[in-house]
Amino acid sequence: MGSLDGKVAFITGAARGQGRSHALRLAADGADIIGVDICADIASNGYPMASRQELDETVALVEAQGGKMLASVADVRDFAALKASLDAGVDHFGRLDIVCVNAGIAAMAFRELTDAEDLQMWTDVIDVNLVGAFHTAKAAIPHLIAGGRGGSIVFTSSTAGLKGFGGLQGGGLGYAASKHGIVGLMRTLANALAPHSIRVNTVHPTAVNTMMAVNPAMTSFLEHYPDGGPHLQNPMPVELLEPEDISAAIAYLVSDAARYVTGVTFPVDAGFCNKL
Repeated sequence: MGSLDGKVAFITGAARGQGRSHALRLAADGADIIGVDICADIASNGYPMASRQELDETVALVEAQGGKMLASVADVRDFAALKASLDAGVDHFGRLDIVCVNAGIAAMAFRELTDAEDLQMWTDVIDVNLVGAFHTAKAAIPHLIAGGRGGSIVFTSSTAGLKGFGGLQGGGLGYAASKHGIVGLMRTLANALAPHSIRVNTVHPTAVNTMMAVNPAMTSFLEHYPDGGPHLQNPMPVELLEPEDISAAIAYLVSDAARYVTGVTFPVDAGFCNKL
């Protein structure tokens, strides 16, 4: 028996990277999965977003290990579309217990930007990372409360949600501001939802081996920006974590083993936050 047998998890940004890893881990632990992804590029973002083919691959990987997943295309910035996807998933599986608020972007550019470009980066990062997180919670909370069984929400923040780094461009500032904002959202919801036995926490990864961290724009930022170099290295001897490392933390936080863990900022960072 799995630790999540009979439960249903909703995951945003499920097509690849951490979202795919979370879907595979929670399905392996027994949960049915509702997954969404934008499956389209965002012009100001410096790397390609996931495709519909990658989302379908996630479904196939979940099913290959004996799990069930219902996936659809939805942009977390579009509340109506996001809610419709989640509602359809809840209708299909009959319940909702777990929410992984994972979708996010990190728009970096190691070059001089026009004001318009800089402002667009800020807006897009805030809208995806913070507004999208609120939309996800808003769509999910009524289902969790209606279930009457409690539940768990885990927001993916970042080490940039606990420490101050990101440079002077709108993308980096938006990333840090959005990831800090997620902490405030989490703490407030943890208090508001505690009477319903719904637990709310954040995870704070250091750099993870996904497209967000290994694309050329991010690599240039880390190598050449004044905040980069040794300042952004992990104290433990690992350059990049793997998505599965974050999934392991999430699997704990959403399980009954963490049934009284709420309102926690949970670093998975190889000592990064302790260093700064």
